[in-house]
Amino acid sequence: MTWSEALLLGAIGFLLLTLCLPVRVGRPAVVSAMFVVVGCAASGALTDPRWQWLPLAGGALIALALGALRLRTPRPDRRRGLRATGFTLTLLACLGTAGLGGLGAWAIPVPVFPEPSGPHPVGAVTVQWEDPDREETWTEDPSDHRVVVARVWYPAAPDTAGEPALYLGRDPAEADAVARGLAAGFGVPEVVLTDAAAADARAVPDARPAPGPHPVVLFSPGLGGVRTQNTVWAEGLASHGYVVAALDHPYDSAVVVLDDGTEVHGALEATGDPVEDDLLAREWADIRAADLDLALVRLLEEDRGPLAGLADPDRVAVAGHSLGGAAALLAAVGDPRYHAVVDLDGLPRLPEDALLPQPVLALVADAGTGSTEGDTRYALALDAAFAASSEPGFAVTVPGTAHLGFSDSPFLLPPFPSLVGSLGREETARITEAACLVFLDASLNGSGTDVAAALSELGEVTPMP
Repeated sequence: MTWSEALLLGAIGFLLLTLCLPVRVGRPAVVSAMFVVVGCAASGALTDPRWQWLPLAGGALIALALGALRLRTPRPDRRRGLRATGFTLTLLACLGTAGLGGLGAWAIPVPVFPEPSGPHPVGAVTVQWEDPDREETWTEDPSDHRVVVARVWYPAAPDTAGEPALYLGRDPAEADAVARGLAAGFGVPEVVLTDAAAADARAVPDARPAPGPHPVVLFSPGLGGVRTQNTVWAEGLASHGYVVAALDHPYDSAVVVLDDGTEVHGALEATGDPVEDDLLAREWADIRAADLDLALVRLLEEDRGPLAGLADPDRVAVAGHSLGGAAALLAAVGDPRYHAVVDLDGLPRLPEDALLPQPVLALVADAGTGSTEGDTRYALALDAAFAASSEPGFAVTVPGTAHLGFSDSPFLLPPFPSLVGSLGREETARITEAACLVFLDASLNGSGTDVAAALSELGEVTPMP
């Protein structure tokens, strides 16, 4: 809720309270409250109001009308021409209208992302990579080759300054397109993501990088998710010296805007048959795994712009959320180019003979808050993934978290525990970043940290041999 929304809601409540005062003190109080409401409404109208301001303004108008009637007929009753029932109904309309605006303002926040926690400023660049040897799975055109779009965050030079990047896109048009695509893909009204489309992240576009090379983390989002869905986490890692490349997967992500402006919308459809949908999910995860491999090759080959020479091929991790976590594990199977794997509450979908030559960190949502993965099947699949790893790993169950909480969703969606957990808007992001830093610093940078002890301060740790 913005300050102008809170002030207007409070002013409406103050005016309604004055209507209950005795006649002798009621008139001056009502007049004063009406002036406060008008002032707050005018102030809100001049500060680029959100849609939530409209029902609040409607509630304010009804409250002003009630105030005017109170001044004209101090005791609204039948003898003075104002029916008590009519007054009551008008009062209820005011409460309902203003309450709707207040509920919308509370439930759908203006996204304010925390400052990255590390010592480095953060730069960001969006790139498009094509694989000329790989035909696009989702089209029948043999000349259509697979393309991925990535946002890459990196540690920037100490003197970095400038306007921050938009959260959802390279420019307002792309941000609006992504917001519309996400709303359609997840079946929510577009107004839910209007503020996200206008929100700023913290990284500075195309900033001069800090001298490299730096350890690398590749990231795949959740089913239908977009490259920016874990921006807070990515900016946090970059501020601690990591290069983080998060991918859009065309025809999988809700919408991908290519360099030429083409919008590629998601085409994934479940069948409703659990067995068939499992097979489809594995196919989709395989496509994502190949996308991650493409991103690694292209990132290491970059010889122009801010990414040139930044990535250290000897310190590479692969990570993902939900289906992206499954893709990260698949990408790492038998591939020594990856030196660590992070799975953010994703159901592993590994073949039975899979071998992982890397340590694995899995962050698991608290099943008590409605995690979609917190069941026996998930636990068994996770055990199998750790059994496939040749290095010690860790599963960390974080109390109070939900599946979507391991993304930026707490900053964008209503704070319902079943959706985003019960830890508040920033706490899950802090825990996710801290756990990943402990694990990655040990796996890629040889920090020597007692990982199990450090992780135990963040959740319930199950060390995996």
